[in-house]
Amino acid sequence: MISPMVWIVFNIAIVALLFFDAFILNSKGQEITFRRAIGLTGFWIVLALSFNVFVYFWLGNQRALEFLTSYVVEQSLSIDNLFVFLLIFSHFKTPHAQQRNILSWGIISAQIMRAVFILGGLALLHYFSWVMYVFGAILLLTGFKMFMKQEKEVHPESNPFFRAISKILPLFWVVFIIIQVTDLVFAVDSIPAVLAITKNSFIAYSSNIFAILGLRAMYFALASFMKVFHYLHYGLGIILIFIGFKMITEGILFFPVVATLGVILVVLSVTVIASIVCPLKPTQT
Repeated sequence: MISPMVWIVFNIAIVALLFFDAFILNSKGQEITFRRAIGLTGFWIVLALSFNVFVYFWLGNQRALEFLTSYVVEQSLSIDNLFVFLLIFSHFKTPHAQQRNILSWGIISAQIMRAVFILGGLALLHYFSWVMYVFGAILLLTGFKMFMKQEKEVHPESNPFFRAISKILPLFWVVFIIIQVTDLVFAVDSIPAVLAITKNSFIAYSSNIFAILGLRAMYFALASFMKVFHYLHYGLGIILIFIGFKMITEGILFFPVVATLGVILVVLSVTVIASIVCPLKPTQT
């Protein structure tokens, strides 16, 4: 059982990191170039892995493996999600500076949303064990859909709600709302995946938070060559199908966390290598 003081200290530290990111790492409104984005992404990854080492010495090997596996899943899904963000920003021709601000505020909103989803999901699993099968079914369905789809497209102008708000709100807030709603949809997929790996609320929450912290830097690092990972959605689909199957068969089959982590890393490696070795042929115009 994690004491309330640990939760308080952790969240104070996260707020301090957000302040550090906003006013130190990105002071004076410096443009986030590719080189700078790579460096910032590396910083957040190293920070997350350092916290993982701390978890190992604090809570033991099992919790450390759960944190690492959950973190890898969230980071992997984030890459696919960031591609959708890129399409949304491109669709609305959002300036670079506004993209930074939207992602910055979005990170704060996403942290609150993830905390509510994780604690709510764990409460449901505690009081209604059958919800586990619902979560598993959601992951299976999402995995199959992700595996089958070929190309992402966004058409917010076809949604009556967004057509309405675009008439009364500035473009910045329209894009911000669309990004937040999109992230909400992503959370419905990603949170059950994490809860299939760990039932410890602090591990589930902290792994999500560390994945989200580096989201803005990762976006600008991947934006220029995100299409290189054209096979990634197949790998993510397989991972979600595997985790969904693991969740549904939890009372029948036993998958050690280290085996789950191994499957995830192998699938991601194969899809990334396949994307690099077999690039998409340019379309003929």
